[in-house]
Amino acid sequence: MGSEGPKAITIHVTGFKKFLGVSDNPTEKIATNLISYVEKRGLPSGLSLGSCSVLDTAGEGAKSKLYEVLESSVVSGDQNSNGTVVWLHLGVNSGATKFAIERQAVNEAHFRCPDELGWQPQRLPIVVEDGSISKAKESSCSTESIFELLKKKGFEVVQSDDAGRFVCNYVYYHSLRFAEQKGHKSLFVHVPLFSKIDEDTQMQFVASLLEAIAATC
Repeated sequence: MGSEGPKAITIHVTGFKKFLGVSDNPTEKIATNLISYVEKRGLPSGLSLGSCSVLDTAGEGAKSKLYEVLESSVVSGDQNSNGTVVWLHLGVNSGATKFAIERQAVNEAHFRCPDELGWQPQRLPIVVEDGSISKAKESSCSTESIFELLKKKGFEVVQSDDAGRFVCNYVYYHSLRFAEQKGHKSLFVHVPLFSKIDEDTQMQFVASLLEAIAATC
């Protein structure tokens, strides 16, 4: 059936608001401006950008908002037999000088400082019924292929197996779990501060990241 055309891919994006030590989170600006940016740039055939949301940098207290965002893709009918739904979560690593593709999340909440709602768990499982804090969930995205495509475009990018134990890892673990249940895909990428890699380069990177995800799904 060669007339079916390219498989439809919808990518939803989230960023984070400020948190202790980071008063201006680059991912908030990226998520806020991404729709207008890709409208000007254009996207490959079959790829569409869904929602772009900004989450509070908080764990348990913001979990209901996270699931509201995740469930919205199901309610809006993104999930169908001919399409793929991908969740792309962006977080900042204030000490980084390169972009980092996170291959997995761990079932452990161990916050080095209180989150924006004052929660500071210590060595707690994120989802108790999943078992111990050493349990990990891996992204079903082709992280190696995505990495290679971005590297070929000249971006400073690395692969990582450690998304930390703060809110980034917390959100990623819940998203990977949700993706498993719904037949979606999920990926987390850490970006540096704009003082390390400027805003325009970061917007170019995220647009290229969307294309790389679509090319490898």
